[in-house]
Amino acid sequence: MSTILFELGCEELPPKSLKTLRDALQQSFIIQSAAANITFDSIKAFVAPRRLAIQIKGISAKQPDRTEEKRGPAIKAAFDAEGNPTRAAMGFAKGLGIEASELTTINTDKGDYVGYVQTVQGQATTELLPTIFQTALDNLPIAKRMRSGASRNEFVRPVQWAVLMQDDAVINATIQGHQTGNQTRGHRFHSPDYHTIAHANDYEQLLDGLKVVADFDKRQMLIKNQVKALADEVNSDAIVPQSLLDEVTALVDFPIALRASFEPRFLQVPQEALISTMQADQKYFCLTDKEGKLQPYFIFITNIESKDPKQIIEGNEKVVRPRLADAEFFFLQDQKQPLFVLTENLKNRVFQDKLGTIWEKSERIAKLAAFIATLMQQQGQEIDINETVRAGILSKADLASSLVGEYPELQGIAGTYYARLNNEPEAVAASLEEQYLPKFSGDVLPKTAVGICLALADRLDTLVGIFAIGQAPTGSKDPFSLRRSAIGILRILIEKQLPINLVALVEQAIKGYSTSDGSKIAKMGDTFTQVMAFLNSRYRAMYTEQGVSVDTIQAVQAINPHMPLDFDQRIRAVQTFSELPQASMLADSNKRVANILAKSEGAVANEVNASLLTEEVEKSLYQTVQQAQLDVMPLLDTANYTQVLQTLVSLDAPLTQFFADVMVNSEDAALKANRLALLKQVRALFLTVADISELQL
Repeated sequence: MSTILFELGCEELPPKSLKTLRDALQQSFIIQSAAANITFDSIKAFVAPRRLAIQIKGISAKQPDRTEEKRGPAIKAAFDAEGNPTRAAMGFAKGLGIEASELTTINTDKGDYVGYVQTVQGQATTELLPTIFQTALDNLPIAKRMRSGASRNEFVRPVQWAVLMQDDAVINATIQGHQTGNQTRGHRFHSPDYHTIAHANDYEQLLDGLKVVADFDKRQMLIKNQVKALADEVNSDAIVPQSLLDEVTALVDFPIALRASFEPRFLQVPQEALISTMQADQKYFCLTDKEGKLQPYFIFITNIESKDPKQIIEGNEKVVRPRLADAEFFFLQDQKQPLFVLTENLKNRVFQDKLGTIWEKSERIAKLAAFIATLMQQQGQEIDINETVRAGILSKADLASSLVGEYPELQGIAGTYYARLNNEPEAVAASLEEQYLPKFSGDVLPKTAVGICLALADRLDTLVGIFAIGQAPTGSKDPFSLRRSAIGILRILIEKQLPINLVALVEQAIKGYSTSDGSKIAKMGDTFTQVMAFLNSRYRAMYTEQGVSVDTIQAVQAINPHMPLDFDQRIRAVQTFSELPQASMLADSNKRVANILAKSEGAVANEVNASLLTEEVEKSLYQTVQQAQLDVMPLLDTANYTQVLQTLVSLDAPLTQFFADVMVNSEDAALKANRLALLKQVRALFLTVADISELQL
């Protein structure tokens, strides 16, 4: 058992791909070694800007020997009448390098054959490794490979050296066109020369001494700890997005964190703009106070241990100043005119070729948002309709601003800043940012009532418009993010506890496209049907992500509720019901009831004739059904679906007994019709919540 070390030295690897390359290399080796029957105790992958490496400890010296059964011609063809081997048998034996006398008989269901069991010696691991590592490199997820100089070998970056060792010995091979050896290089500036690796176990320790922290996770932890320590010194919190942390970790061999500052005057600019430019362009970590307000500091990671860090700090402060000044310029430039004036520019900006301008979209949003606000008012919520209309008109104004033109990710955020500077009502200002929430799965929802109206109106308008022009999502293509928009609509209505019907919202959104010049939607009925079907289809994606079983979702979808909040309440009720001991039997009974009713000829009566109930069992079921009908009525009025299903559990025993003792399809037509009517009432009770027969318990 020994240690194997493989390292590929390159020019600086693409930082955003570093972790992916590391993980793919390790996974490929694990898969290939398993296929080759090579075992090992542990494996560790390393990655730094100029290297990819794997260290495998406790690896087996060779593949285990294995036996292979070779089958030859049939016995009848292998031996003649006297039992002597024929030319067929001798040819088979010669091919295996044995005498015909060494052949054995193999019995199969298709007859007997001659054969031979031979032992295949396992190959030495060192013989297999070069091919395994080269294959792993060839299979790395690299979007675009390159060739260096006259070499025909392709890789993501030019390769400079290759190491392949078993303990203290070099495994001779050619990988990526380079002869393997036992020499690596350290930090590009601190230790640029080649250094000999005495033993494969010494790899990480040797590089540490050469100012290279080869372990990505260890390097990342060093960065996090240094950043936190520097932030604590000025009583601040660092903003450390994981994607930025990964990228910075991938850019350095030997991370040294330094803190710099910028002029406090830049803090008048929306902090989102400052943070955006410092993170995206400079890879800096910004600092905020405990309330989340940006502070005039930033932390950056350098790749060298400088004798005079002050010069590096001053250099970074000099570089960042023009970027912050640009953001300041755009911000001040936009303030030369009120936010409302910017809406004029939207009249020349196309939202979608067939759906008009962004200004027209703003007008539709304002009308639809006002409609939603009216519904919310009717439900007792405090919301100003005029403020909602104003917010709708201003909703896209900042798209014409210089700040958003330079920083598109600030759409909505810039509008909120400008609205406050223009002394717009706070409800209007806050809603301009909130209209884009939620931005992604699990994101926060708008908090204000006006923000909720705008968020719903914006998504509904886009959804209806894009479906109307025949550009609905197909397969993996969803250029307008309609799936995300649909889930956003459902989440808002559910999590904000808004009992609003989707039918009303979609119909109103479609009406919004009607103008004095006619409607931009040719087939309103088709558009309505398609949008409703699309919204209903999103329930499955949304709830399965929450861990809700598919059959539970199907049970509720079967009755097609049009109110998302109501849909959610039914889902929760069915989930609770599914955990009851009687749930499985009741689900089976409901399937049976549904099948019987589906096969019945003609219409089934709604009322039961009590005088035709002849069996005690069916009388008992009828009485239980009548009582259940009385009990669930007030519960349905309050949408207490969980308690409705709890109440209907009382039907379990009499329904089970009914099927055991009563023949539904009686020869007496009147009895049969009456029993079908009774089962119809049973079915109707459960369908007040969901189709329980869909459950697979």
